[in-house]
Formats: sequence, C-alpha cells, structure tokens
Amino acid sequence: MLMSETLNVLFVCMGNCVRSQMAEAIARHCASDVIAPESAGIRPLGFIDPTAMSVMAQRGISMDGQFSKGLHSHALKHPDLIVNMTGMPGATIFHGRAFEDWPIADPFGESSETHCRICDEIESRIKELAARLRMEKGTTEAPTSHPGGQQQTRIETGPQSA
Repeated sequence: MLMSETLNVLFVCMGNCVRSQMAEAIARHCASDVIAPESAGIRPLGFIDPTAMSVMAQRGISMDGQFSKGLHSHALKHPDLIVNMTGMPGATIFHGRAFEDWPIADPFGESSETHCRICDEIESRIKELAARLRMEKGTTEAPTSHPGGQQQTRIETGPQSA
C-alpha cells in the first residue's frame, strides 16, 4: 500500500441492514486514513435497521449517505479486501478475491443491548484491521490482538466472477 492510498474494503453481511452498515460507518469514522469502506448484503433487505441507526447515533457515528444494497450494485467500487460477516465461509462466496471471515452474530431483531455488544465487537475488529494497515504504511503503533486471534487475509484462487 502506498503512503497516500486507502484500501477499498467491502463489508458484507446477509441483509446489509445491521452488521455491514455498522462496519461501514465505524470504518469511515475511525479509519478513513487507511480504509475506504463500503457495505453490501448477500440478500439486501432494502433498509438500515432503526436499532442499528440508534446505536450508531448514540456513539456519534454518522450513517449519512449509506443505503442497503447487494453485492452486484453498480454503486460499489472494486474491493481490495472483502470482510465477510455472512456466517458462510468466504471461500464459497468470494472466489479469487482477498477476504477475511469475521464470525460476528447477527443482531437483527434483537435488543439495543445486543446491538451495542455487536457494535463493540465490529469496532474492535475494525480498529485491529486499521492498525495492521497502518503498520503496512509505517504510520503508527503495532496492532493489538483481537480476543478471537489475529485475522488472516485469504486469497482464494479459481474462476473469478463479477
């Protein structure tokens, strides 16, 4: 990564309604120096969950301009890295693309407290990812390890599909 570059990161969950939307907003808020975030869903629901919006607003993190969309939306840039929160193995979805599988529970339909807990987990993982990217750029301290262990970026080879 060049000194001025940001990594195009696509956060993906099932409905592009809670987790990936939170991740996009958090990355934009705390890691825009190294991450150019976007989000999408395997089966987009077409809206952002009101509880997710409330949790983010309570934290002072804007979701302005974000909207629910699918993986093949023309609004998306080509990602350098896909963060997979669908619960399905990334190797089955993102052939030939760099991805990380983040096993994060879906809080859709759950309490505000559950949304807050999931948001904390997403924020922790994004901060770890940003720290790794900053290390590659040589601009900040070493990343801290996530309780679940260091995430490894995998690149699956095989037929590439759009």
